[in-house]
This record gives sequence, C-alpha cells and structure tokens, in this order.
Amino acid sequence: MRLNLKAVLLLLTIAVVVITCAVYMRCAEFIFPRDLVRHWDPKLYAVGSSSDLINNNIGDDGGDGANENSVPLQDIKCLINQEYTISCKRDEEAREVYVPFSFLRTYFDISGSMSNPSSPQTLDGNSNDGQAVEQQFLWMHSTAKINLPRAKYDSKGLFMYFENYNVEARDRVKCISAAEGVPISTQWEKKGYFYPTQVAQFALAHYSKNLTEPPPRINILENADSIRNKWSVPKSSNLSRIWHPKFNSSVIQYETAVDFDSAITLNNINQALDLVLGVDLLLITNSSSLLVTVENHETKRTYRVHYIPADLLLSVQEDNIYYGLGVQSLNKWRHLIRDLHIDIQKGLSIENPKKSTNKVKRSDLRVLSISFMGIGFFDNVSLSTTNHLAHFYDAAEWFINHQDLRTGGWPNPVRRSLNGFTELKPGWLSAMGQGHAISVLARAYWHSGDKRYLKSAALGLKPYRIFSKDGGVLAQFMDKYFWYEEYPTTPASFVLNGFIYSLLGLYDLNSTAPSFIGKEAGKLFDQGMLSLKKMLLLYDTGSGTSYDLRHLSLGVAPNLARWDYHATHVNQLLLLATIDSDPIISQTAERWKGYMFGKRAKHN
Repeated sequence: MRLNLKAVLLLLTIAVVVITCAVYMRCAEFIFPRDLVRHWDPKLYAVGSSSDLINNNIGDDGGDGANENSVPLQDIKCLINQEYTISCKRDEEAREVYVPFSFLRTYFDISGSMSNPSSPQTLDGNSNDGQAVEQQFLWMHSTAKINLPRAKYDSKGLFMYFENYNVEARDRVKCISAAEGVPISTQWEKKGYFYPTQVAQFALAHYSKNLTEPPPRINILENADSIRNKWSVPKSSNLSRIWHPKFNSSVIQYETAVDFDSAITLNNINQALDLVLGVDLLLITNSSSLLVTVENHETKRTYRVHYIPADLLLSVQEDNIYYGLGVQSLNKWRHLIRDLHIDIQKGLSIENPKKSTNKVKRSDLRVLSISFMGIGFFDNVSLSTTNHLAHFYDAAEWFINHQDLRTGGWPNPVRRSLNGFTELKPGWLSAMGQGHAISVLARAYWHSGDKRYLKSAALGLKPYRIFSKDGGVLAQFMDKYFWYEEYPTTPASFVLNGFIYSLLGLYDLNSTAPSFIGKEAGKLFDQGMLSLKKMLLLYDTGSGTSYDLRHLSLGVAPNLARWDYHATHVNQLLLLATIDSDPIISQTAERWKGYMFGKRAKHN
C-alpha cells in the first residue's frame, strides 16, 4: 500500500493542534501572567493634566461608561507620615498612586496651574494648522522672578529692578500724602504713618522709571503767559493775570466765594490717560481749595477730588474725595503733583475696603474740569501721563525734612514685634531704611547738584557706627563680624535682605560723593562686604534660604525665607556680583537660583 505523504503530514499537524489546545484548556499553569504583556493605555502616558488621569474612566463619547482603553482608578486613603489621611486615587494595573496637587502644593510649598493657550500654536511657537494646543499642567517650585543685571550696577542709574515697582498701588499704602507727596503706610498701624523704607522705595521706583520709560506726554492747560485758556468766571468771582517778580513770569490771581457755584473753572477738558495733575498753587484762606472732576466713562460715575488746606490724610463723602494739604500750606507756594487715578482708587478703597468691584482702570477715567475756590494764586496747570522726577524729589525733600539731626536717622514711628525678640519701641532705626534713604539722596545730589541732599546722606551714616542697643543699627556676629540690622532687635536677628540693601546705600554714596565723604561710606561698605562673605553660607538651607539667623540667635527653628524673599536674595547677590568679583557671591547666587527650580543640595 502506497502512503500519501501529504495526507500523513496533514493528519499529524491536526493531531498536534488538537492535543495542544486540550492541554492548554485543562492546565491553568499554561495561562500567561497578566503583567507579562501589559495593556498599553496611551492616555496614561500622554503629557496632560492630573485631571485627565483621574477622570479617564469616563468614556471618550462623554458617557459614563469606560471604553476599552480606559484605566479605572480606585478611591483609596493615603496615610501621610502616619499622622493623617487624605483621599487619593490608585491605578492597580499601572501600579501608580495619584495624590491631589492641592495637597502637594501646601505640603511641598510649590505652585501649579493649568495652561490657557490663547492661540493655536505648538510648544515651539509654530503653527499647528488651526488646532488648539493641548492644555498642560504647569508645575513650578517658585513663581518669583529672577532679574538678571543688564550691566554693572551704576549708583547714578537704575536701582536694582525697582522700575517694576508700583509702590503707591500697594494695598498697604493708604494714600499718597497731599501735604508731603509720599506714601502713607498701613503695614503695622492701620491709621497710617510715614515708613522711611517705603518712602525710599517710592522714590527709587520713580527715579528708575524715569530712566526706562519714554518721555511723558504733557498737556499744558495754562501758564498765564504763552498758553492762556478760557476759564469760566461767575459774576461774583474775579480772575486776573499778574506779573510775579519772584518767578519772573505771570501768575493767575483769583477770588471767589466758598460755594461751588462761584468757582473759577476750566471746563470741557475731556482728557483721558493723561491723569497726572501738575499745578503751582498758593492758597490764602482755609476755605480755599482746588477741585478736579473726573468721570469713569464706563460706569458714568463722577468723582470730585478736593485738595484743601487741612490736616487730614484722606476723607470720603459719597463721590467727594478729600486730601489735606496741611494747614501749614497756607500762604506758601507749592508745586503740587497728583496722580488722579491713584487718588481716586485710594478713595474708593476707603469708601468700601472689602469690595473688589471698587477697582477702577486707569483707561476708564477722564478729567472733565479743574476748579479753584476761595482766594489764592495758581500757575502752570498741566495734565501728563507721568511725572516721575517730581515724585522722586518730593521723597528726597521728605528725607531732608524728617531726618533726626541728632542721630542722623529716619525713625520708624510705630512698634514692631518680631516673634521671640524684644519688641521695638516707636523711634527705632532700620539699616534698610537708612541705606534706601542714602541711595535716594545720593541720586538726588548727583542729578541736581544740590548739596543739601549730600549733607543729609552723609549724616545718615552715623547710625552705621552705633550699636543697636545705643540707638544705632550696628550689630556684631560672634564678636567678630559687623552687621547692619534691618530690625535692631535684642538679641540681633541678622536679616539678610535688609543688610544688603543697606550696603547698596553705602556703595551709592561712596560712588557719587566727594572723596572726603565717600571715603567713610566706602569703609563701612567694605566692612559689611567682609561680613557678608564670611556669613553668607549660614543662610543656605540646601533647598532655599533663611530670612534671618534667629536659629542661631534664639536657638529656635530657622525662619525660612518665602520664595519672593528668596528671589530677592538671589537678585541682590547677582547685582553685588557686578561690583565684587569674589566667587562666593556669584556661585552662591547661582546655587540659590537653582533652588527655585527644584534643585537641592546633595545628601550623603
């Protein structure tokens, strides 16, 4: 019998397949483990938000059922360091646990938010064929900004990055005093007071803005000579232009009754954006005043801003906002500069401090009219976009007028309590305030040549030589290194950022003053820089910085600097590195900068 080889091979193949299937079906040992070939879910590994991972058990069609690629997440409890529990999610298949970012944010002091792309572009900025960019979750260790120096620090130029500061808009600034032209602080006392450090920052911000912003647009409304406007003069009132020998020019003399109907008024101004009022003003009687009417053209609400010769800071009665020029302003010429937007905004904050709807945009305001009442003189009425130098010199004059000639300091008139330290009584001096003030006065002297500013700045060095316990700002670390105290506490606190600001004041005076004055400032600066280099690493925590050295002074836990203060430390060191080439400064700055991006010192 002749065998058919092909038939035999076919039968053998069928037999092998049948036997194999029978064995596979009967023996559980032949079943492959689940994790030998893991199901790949593209959603699990795609770049996206944590909410995508948490919610990916919802079907792509928007229904409640999961599709075949979804990975179900289980609700579990996470026990945090055996202290407390929080709700988490678990992906059993991927062997992952998802912790809410709201917990991570607080626990690790980090920040995060969903991106909100405004245009259909890819991450590299190229077109994406009209497709919207997929949202991303932006994880940040710090949202504070590092400001890299553009050039070597110049004592005649910008002060650090203060051109970005808008001091008068801060919530802790009650208003800009109409009597002094500088901020009134509410930082440690709600009724308001002059805080030298804040006054100086106001000045240095405007000085820096004057160097970085384009020249202001100035609209001169009246100068009594070449530019004369048509004023509305009621029958019972008088207006005349007379020659003033002191100014060698004409000024306007006016006389009205005290009521608004008799006011001398310049109507139909309709000036928007140019909201900085400038006027030379002399009021004769305590019933005299200046009134500016401003309208919010979006809401149609009208504000009447009054400047009166009274000893008050700020008062509001419905749509009337009153600023006091001080009783001492009577019978004295005063060059008044007022930012009407700030004056209105601060008035609204007083009117309803808890209403966020009181915020008014600068672009929504327009000046309708300017009026004078009572008896007085005025000249050089203008509206401009800015007047930074006028604000700067108002502050420089404040420092001359408010310096304690015995101590050379600018006292802080409020109590200051720092946890663990002896309370500072009103009248304490701050090295940061001294340094900031000297930076202002040094620039005012260089810019104007007025030796009054130089004399005041030189006198401001005196507290640097007097120990804190004796009313100065000087402290000593381990009886060896001299330190200039932002807060002259007992024991010494060694605040870092205030110390560096005080050094900049010394450097500024040394760079701008004649040698017989600058030499002393230079010695104090060198003494401080030696201490900084020897003590700088005491502030390094390996993941951030300490605000001060209370952990050494008081034997307590370190007072960690929050990220904005840490960024200030970095910015200050980067600036110092442009005037001192010692590697300890630049290398420390770079390491501290890395901490803001999640880098940490190595462990053992």
